[in-house]
Amino acid sequence: MGDVAMLPHALRALRAAFPGLRITVATQKLFRPFFAGLDVAFLDVDLRGEHRTLAGMWRLAAEARRLGVDAVADVHDVLRSKALRLALRLHGIPVARIRKGRAEKRRLIRSGATGAEPLRHTVLRYCDVFRRLGFDVADPAPAVHPGCAGGSDPFGPKEGAWVGFAPFSAHRGKTYPEPQCEELVRLLSARYDRVFIHGGGGDEQRFAERMEAAYPNVTALFGKVRFAGEIDLIARLDCLVTMDSLAMHLAALTATPVVSVWGATHPALGFLGYGADPRGAVQADLPCRPCSVYGAKPCRYGDYRCLTSIAPQTIVDRVAETIGR
Repeated sequence: MGDVAMLPHALRALRAAFPGLRITVATQKLFRPFFAGLDVAFLDVDLRGEHRTLAGMWRLAAEARRLGVDAVADVHDVLRSKALRLALRLHGIPVARIRKGRAEKRRLIRSGATGAEPLRHTVLRYCDVFRRLGFDVADPAPAVHPGCAGGSDPFGPKEGAWVGFAPFSAHRGKTYPEPQCEELVRLLSARYDRVFIHGGGGDEQRFAERMEAAYPNVTALFGKVRFAGEIDLIARLDCLVTMDSLAMHLAALTATPVVSVWGATHPALGFLGYGADPRGAVQADLPCRPCSVYGAKPCRYGDYRCLTSIAPQTIVDRVAETIGR
């Protein structure tokens, strides 16, 4: 999801350079709110049903041909998207794919990120795909904050300082440990007027609802808003505390200030929220970091010290600095 949420930045640059171009985004219906205001069409992808298999990707390619596409930009470069672009290329349609820099990312992990030059940002790699198709686009400027005047249903008019907290990720190496999460919520709720906990269902929902029951100014968001509503809320926040996860990229879409907490991964790998202030990144200086590009690799020590060594008070202090700026 984070990869999809970074794409609108590149599409803004493409739209600015070619205002008459018809752009069709092949993605899941769930992700449509990411592209609000971009004037793009959609080719819906159903990865749990019709398009689950490679044969389904060939059917999706047939749908794309019926739309009359003239070129294909594969910004994902995974097995399914490879099948899609191959099917279209066989029909004479030009294609270009993202170059993810896998080798240079592996080298950075082996050598360590301390003092290393940050790798090319993923958003700029997306723009490179358009350039290889012949579309000369400039690097996109960071998003502009949409403003947040008026009320915010269902959370009411904004009064005081609002902070969001998104401590979860699909991988343990990018998830803030629960005992520290509890302390961080306590500290944030004591300092700011409202604290919103972003997350999914299951254990994430149970944690958020437990915090909601413990502190009257804490709100668990799961089940209360969909993606569009969550993005609208993020635009109203004074700061969002997040991991290297989707929430960080949603904040980048609305230019909301972010304090990002990094564990197994590292901002230098090219995944920092686009346009985010790098001073908002909180991370431990350990020789074992980064150990993974996406955070899926188990900790070699078993204790995830890259996260447990980051004190909640350190994050609260960084939030105060960020809001002060």
